[in-house]
Amino acid sequence: MKETYQPIPCIQHERLEFSILRRLHLELEYLENGVRKIEVVSPLDVNTREAGEWLKFGRRNGKVVEIRLDTILAFKEVFPLK
Repeated sequence: MKETYQPIPCIQHERLEFSILRRLHLELEYLENGVRKIEVVSPLDVNTREAGEWLKFGRRNGKVVEIRLDTILAFKEVFPLK
């Protein structure tokens, strides 16, 4: 992960917030420890802390995870849930 947080574009931030409000599932592509991951998730919250912005989401196995927004490579809404 980059040391200094790199803000994401406002439109992407708004799309994440909208998906939380509408309870939409996302196909999320992101980096975790330098490894590219793609999974369908349920976004739960976007928050700010530790000089960065974070997405909290639920995985299909029920585990709740948080990632920094600047680790997200791409995301799209999934209709219906895959």
